[in-house]
Amino acid sequence: MTFVPTADKLIPELTPAQEIVLLARTLWREGYNDHLAGHITYNLGDGTLLCNPWLLTWNEIRPRDIIRIDLEGKVVEGDWPAPLGIPLHLELHRLRPDVQVAMHNHPQYGTVWADMGEIPPAYDQSSSLGGGGNLVLVDEYQGAVDNSSAAARTVAAMGDGELALLAGHGVFVLGITIRAVHQRAVALETRCRNAWMVRAAGGRTTSPLPESWIARTRTSDGNGFRGFWEASVRAELAADPTLLDD
Repeated sequence: MTFVPTADKLIPELTPAQEIVLLARTLWREGYNDHLAGHITYNLGDGTLLCNPWLLTWNEIRPRDIIRIDLEGKVVEGDWPAPLGIPLHLELHRLRPDVQVAMHNHPQYGTVWADMGEIPPAYDQSSSLGGGGNLVLVDEYQGAVDNSSAAARTVAAMGDGELALLAGHGVFVLGITIRAVHQRAVALETRCRNAWMVRAAGGRTTSPLPESWIARTRTSDGNGFRGFWEASVRAELAADPTLLDD
């Protein structure tokens, strides 16, 4: 049956596995689409994580494909292998157990700014709207994060950052919910894309946004923009009404 939204219920009830699939699908449309790259983990709080599997792209996974792994990266439930770069998430969840959801990928514009070793200004409200969080640059690439030591150094270098540009690699976005990570990831790639366009056009080098706006949005936990995540979910369900079927 097709879901019909109301003002009180914008999307159907979702399981964590369904949320992961919808996050992957929505972010694929936003430019988080580097072939097989990318990992999403959801901390279940019992020493295990839900995770998208290796060998399937983000635009083809379904809830039945989501795997459960322990903090050593061993698959304890599911039919697919764990992603090759999962040590980045394992080290993150060990060091910061308060993080519910973590997402890593190589979106085009975020990766370009990471490659330049520079955090771009937020030139417009869509580049910061609702996402919030502390964006940091980790400029010490020492090898792929499928290596536990390199992954641990990356996580340590993030400090208490909630979004990171990983020099020579990509981006890392953390949050307390799936919807927060979605909001932050969309805002981050928008920020990086628009800043690149401004830079390429020879425009201003500083943000026109008032510092009060930037400070206020930075403190958001990513959950305040009701309707943003929900609209993206409905778009995916409209595109594939069977997406959540087992």
